[in-house]
Amino acid sequence: MTSVSHPAHHETALEREARNAPADHSTIAPSEIAVGVIIGRASEYFDFFVYGLASVLVFPAVFFPFEEQLEGTLYAFVIFSFAFIARPLGTVAFMAIQSRWGRGAKLTAALFLLGISTVGMAFLPGYASLGAASIVFLSIFRFLQGIALGGSWDGLPSLLALNAPAHRRGWYAMIPQLGAPIGFIVAAGLFLFLHSELPKEDFLDFGWRYPFYVAFAINVVALFARLRLVVTVEYERLLQERGLEPCDVRELVHARGSNLVIGAFAALASYALFHIITVFPLSWITLYATQEVNDVLIVQIIGAAIAIPGVVASGWIADRIGRRSTLGSLAVMIAVFSGFAPLLLQGGVVGQDVFILLGFALLGLSYGQAAGAVTSNFEAKYRYLGAALTSDLAWLIGAAFAPLVALGLSAHFGLAYLSLYVLSGAACTLAALRVNQAREVRD
Repeated sequence: MTSVSHPAHHETALEREARNAPADHSTIAPSEIAVGVIIGRASEYFDFFVYGLASVLVFPAVFFPFEEQLEGTLYAFVIFSFAFIARPLGTVAFMAIQSRWGRGAKLTAALFLLGISTVGMAFLPGYASLGAASIVFLSIFRFLQGIALGGSWDGLPSLLALNAPAHRRGWYAMIPQLGAPIGFIVAAGLFLFLHSELPKEDFLDFGWRYPFYVAFAINVVALFARLRLVVTVEYERLLQERGLEPCDVRELVHARGSNLVIGAFAALASYALFHIITVFPLSWITLYATQEVNDVLIVQIIGAAIAIPGVVASGWIADRIGRRSTLGSLAVMIAVFSGFAPLLLQGGVVGQDVFILLGFALLGLSYGQAAGAVTSNFEAKYRYLGAALTSDLAWLIGAAFAPLVALGLSAHFGLAYLSLYVLSGAACTLAALRVNQAREVRD
C-alpha cells in the first residue's frame, strides 16, 4: 500500500512546527531514528511504570480504602490490566486514522490521549470524595492509556530493523528496548524522592500526583521529537520503500494469524518476567513489611541500571548466535531463575535484593531481543500492522495479568506458585520458538 497525500488543512499545528524546524541534512540518519525510538519508548514506559508503582504505593489506600491492603492491591492490579486489554484495540483504531489522515495526525492524537489520560489520573479525587465513581474513572483513564499506547506505534522500530545490516540485526533490535529501563529509572526515582521527602499523609494526599503531571510534559517532548521525523519527506520515502503502511486487519489475521500467535508466545518468558521484577517485588515486600519501601525502590533503580548494559549486550550476543537462539537460551535461564524465586524472596533483605538484581539482569538480556525475532516472518505488506499487533498480544498474554496472578497465587497458596507461573512463560517461549523453526523448515 502506498502512502496517501494529505490535504494541508489536515495538518496539525505541531506537525507544521515540526516540519518547519530547521534541519541540517536532507536525509535521516539511523542514529536520528534511534534517538526518536528511545525517546518515544522511554516516555511510554514512564507512563506505565508511574501507574504500576502507584498501584502498589497509593491506589490501595486512595481508591480501595474499604479493603485490606492485599485485596486493595489486587483490585489495583485488575485495573492495571485494562491498558493491555485496550492496546490492540487502539492499534487497529489508530491504523484507520493513519490511513485517512496520515501518520502525523495519528501520532499526535495518540500521544496527547496518553498524556491527558495520565494527567486525568493526577486530578482524580479518591474514594473518600467520589466513592465508587472514582474507581470507575480510574478504570476509564487506564483503558484510554492502553488505547493511546496502541495508537502510538510509528514504525520506527521496524524501520530500524529493516535498515539494519544482516550481521547487525540483533544490535538494531535492542535499541527500542532501552526505553524500558530508562522509563523505569525515571519513574521509580521520582516516586522515591516524593515518598522519602513527604510525610505519608501528604504523599497519599497530593505527593503521588506529581509523577502523573510530569508524564504529560514528557509526552509533549517525546511527541515533538517523533513528529520531527515522521512528518519529513525523507521519513515518508523510507517507509514507502520498505512497505511500512497499514494493511487491512482482517486480511492480516486471515493470511498470517499464526505468525501473530507464535510471535506473541515467543517472547512470553521475557514479558512475564517484566512485571514480576518491576511491580511484583514491591507489592510483595510492601505487603509483608520485610523492607522499607524506599530501600526497595533504590535496589530496583540499581537493577534497572544493570538492565541497560544487559539490553546492549543482548544485541552483541544475538548477532553472534542469532536472535531466536538468544531468546531460547534466556528462556532456559529464566526457568532456572524461577526455581530459586521462593528461596530468594523468603531469604530476608539479602535474598530479596538478589532476586531483584538478578531478575533485572536477566530481564535486560531477554527483553533486549523480545521484539522482532518472529515478526521478520511477515511479508512487507503485513509487517507494519503485524509487528504492532504481535507486540500488543505479547504484552496482553505475558504481562497484563502478571502482577495480579503472581501476587494472588503467592499470597493465597505460597511462592511456589510464582515459580510455576514464571516457568510456564519460559516453556511457552521455547515451544513457540520450536514451532516457528519447524514452520520455517517446512516452508
